[in-house]
Amino acid sequence: MSLIVCNSGPLIALGKIGQVDLLRELFGSVVVVPVVKEEVEHGGRGGEASDVFIRNPWIEIRPTNSAVDPLLSAILDAGEAATITLANNVGASLVLIDETKARKIAANVFKLPVIGTGRVLVEAKRAGLIQAVKPWVETLRAKGYWLSDAIVRQLLLQASE
Repeated sequence: MSLIVCNSGPLIALGKIGQVDLLRELFGSVVVVPVVKEEVEHGGRGGEASDVFIRNPWIEIRPTNSAVDPLLSAILDAGEAATITLANNVGASLVLIDETKARKIAANVFKLPVIGTGRVLVEAKRAGLIQAVKPWVETLRAKGYWLSDAIVRQLLLQASE
């Protein structure tokens, strides 16, 4: 069974558009560290993502069981640092992170396979779970989730849209 570790960004983004369940349909299960749960509940407060864990009790909360590297904590936020630490400690099959610096560190330093929210949407389309990526990307942007024009072009190309 593969272990997927997720940071707050993808959960907040997918929560904003009511598509967190895509993670379960694509990956079966998702694990987050406690600080990510707090970030999602805080970051989503007053919005569509604040109840992600209530609406999706299948998301497992798991502590890192080891100290987060102080250098990692110095250059990333607490959720990103703990997510990478847990993923590295358990040999995660995949790490879901949106923030560029954290993605680069996870992939290049820790050699972890990383994808973000946009790629989740592309994979959901490929699996027949959604009809198109573009409407969901537009909805994310309309709800204030930042995606650069270059990322959007790349996602739509990957989705053949």
